[in-house]
Amino acid sequence: MSRRRVHDEDDGYDRVYKKRRRVSENQEIEDRLESLIHRVGEKSTSSLESNLEGLASVLEADLGVFRSKILRILTDCAIKMPEKCTIYTTLVGLLNAKNFNFGGEFVDYMVKNFKDSLKACKWDVARYSLRFLADLVNCHVLSCGSLMQLFDNMLDAANEDGVPQVRRDWYVYAVLSTLPWVGRELYEKKEQELDHLMVTIEIFLNKRSKKHQPALRVWSSDTPHPQEEYLDCLWAQVRRLRQDNWAEKHIPRPYLAFDSILCEALQHNLPPLMPPPHHESYSYPLPTVVFRMFDYTDCPAEGSLLPGSHAIERFLIEEHLRQIINNCYFERKDCAVQLLNFPFKAKIPLDYCIVEVIFGELFRLPTPKHLEICYGSILIELCKLQPSTMPQVLAQATEILFRRIDSMAATAFDRFVWWFAYHLSNFQFRWSWEDWDSCLQRDVT
Repeated sequence: MSRRRVHDEDDGYDRVYKKRRRVSENQEIEDRLESLIHRVGEKSTSSLESNLEGLASVLEADLGVFRSKILRILTDCAIKMPEKCTIYTTLVGLLNAKNFNFGGEFVDYMVKNFKDSLKACKWDVARYSLRFLADLVNCHVLSCGSLMQLFDNMLDAANEDGVPQVRRDWYVYAVLSTLPWVGRELYEKKEQELDHLMVTIEIFLNKRSKKHQPALRVWSSDTPHPQEEYLDCLWAQVRRLRQDNWAEKHIPRPYLAFDSILCEALQHNLPPLMPPPHHESYSYPLPTVVFRMFDYTDCPAEGSLLPGSHAIERFLIEEHLRQIINNCYFERKDCAVQLLNFPFKAKIPLDYCIVEVIFGELFRLPTPKHLEICYGSILIELCKLQPSTMPQVLAQATEILFRRIDSMAATAFDRFVWWFAYHLSNFQFRWSWEDWDSCLQRDVT
């Protein structure tokens, strides 16, 4: 072999090695960026505002090489971590203030994701995408007018003829459930258009059929707590929010700390976006009846106050707890930990909220979202992690269910019996049975 050939082969090895090293270094940087984005908002020695500002600077510096990766990670976070929606919208707002073109690319990316999720019948993903787009209005990334146009287009889809009611219901629900995030901004800048939107929704709800409601009620009686159809309940909550000038007390809004920066940024307009037409293969979410078991009188007087059934905070808390369950149901111990680490637990009677939401999911008609044993196992883990309070709240809930058995739907009654037997089997079947001995006198024929 000649010296020249050996030299050429050595050059080839060097090129391959350098390429592999470069790929490896890029992968390490991508992994680091992904970790930083995922962890923002977690407990830290620095303030959230400081972390967001620092992360925005890091990401902006890496946009030249890792632009597509950053777009993908941020979009994934918007969908998979909806509880941190306002944190990520603030981050996008800071990036948009630094790099207008990137802000436009991100909006296009989110719009595509929203459209794709509608076509794929991924309704939760679509709703989280819509919420994220709406919250970008608060961060001065999107214009109010273009968001109102999107809402109007969605309500037009809700008023189509010849389509299933569940489709029409979903589009109204998607808009209504987004208003707590952006209602205040729309009220201040597009009050007339927002009023028209509310009138359109009210007309739709007044004409809407609710023949399904009796079949979906856990209890036939409205005493002591009305069992409301889900859209009616959310409408009442949003109307109460409107009466309070769209001021709620639950959603964290870190972008307020950066208002002087964000208000100077240029805004983008959403492209024209029409919901895809109905297709017979599409499957839509079924309606529900809101499960109510507790009110403020059931909670300790010295503790935090349970929001009323028509307070928007009640909806926001319950949805957040359901998100945790749906994200972690496959690992009961982690799910219980996440529920007990609820970020606003100091402001609410958390144990009561958790128990009511879990029983509501267990008794959901016609079928629960997950296996029945899933909910029972989560309740057991909660009792183990919170032995000083959770067993007492669960016992109180069981007494309420026992007292209301006569008006309970047969399917829900069967699930209650199954859950109670399963739960007691994990605690040596200990119970104050003498409190229930009155049922022994009843005629079972």
